[in-house]
Amino acid sequence: MDERIAALRRILDESNYTVALCGSGMMTEGGVTGIKAPERAYEIEKKYGASPEYIFTSAYYNTRPEKFFNFYKEEILKHIPEPAAGSYVMARMEAAGKLQCIITANVYNQAIRGGCEHVINLHGSVFENQCPHCGELYTVDDMLNAKGIPSCRVCNSTIRPKVSLFGEMVDSRIMTRTTEEVEKAEVLLLLGTTLRSDVFSNYFRYFHGKYLVAIHRTPHYSDAKADMVIIDEPGHVLEQLGY
Repeated sequence: MDERIAALRRILDESNYTVALCGSGMMTEGGVTGIKAPERAYEIEKKYGASPEYIFTSAYYNTRPEKFFNFYKEEILKHIPEPAAGSYVMARMEAAGKLQCIITANVYNQAIRGGCEHVINLHGSVFENQCPHCGELYTVDDMLNAKGIPSCRVCNSTIRPKVSLFGEMVDSRIMTRTTEEVEKAEVLLLLGTTLRSDVFSNYFRYFHGKYLVAIHRTPHYSDAKADMVIIDEPGHVLEQLGY
């Protein structure tokens, strides 16, 4: 076993509470590039005449619902990634008592679909779509099969994806839960993200544990602040731990 992997295994075995923060690097392991990635964002802007950061907003949803849902179906729901290898390993780590909470920034339920149970979806999930008027819930298939703007079968209101659109605040209850989990952590795993992450950076100040471990495939200047850094695909590293 690689010395770094062996050291990480010891850290995890000795930890009483380990929390994983899963960024976009975990999503790409599932075979999908995020809509904000430069190459994909360029393709989207060329195709739709607007950037994904503009289309995937509540303002666009409210004022151009037909165009919003065309984008949502074609660029989000038809590109749902499979759970990455790391998702299945994290499920085994949970079962072995080596991982107490997974906090994820992507909206594709990869960790839950991989078998993890203690998961906080910071930005919601594409698998949950809801009528904002009566609360009726809709599946991904319901959304894909709807012609034009998906309407509620109960009250005919426009259905709303239960995800945080760009520019929207994360639900305060979810933020509180995330803060509490980071505070409890003895070991904080950064998987496919960095200490400068727009999503996670505000939570790091609540970490007072023993080890901050960053695992991602591209070196970053913020790595110097971590206690351990492994430059590799997160799933590849987790698979080598032997859980």
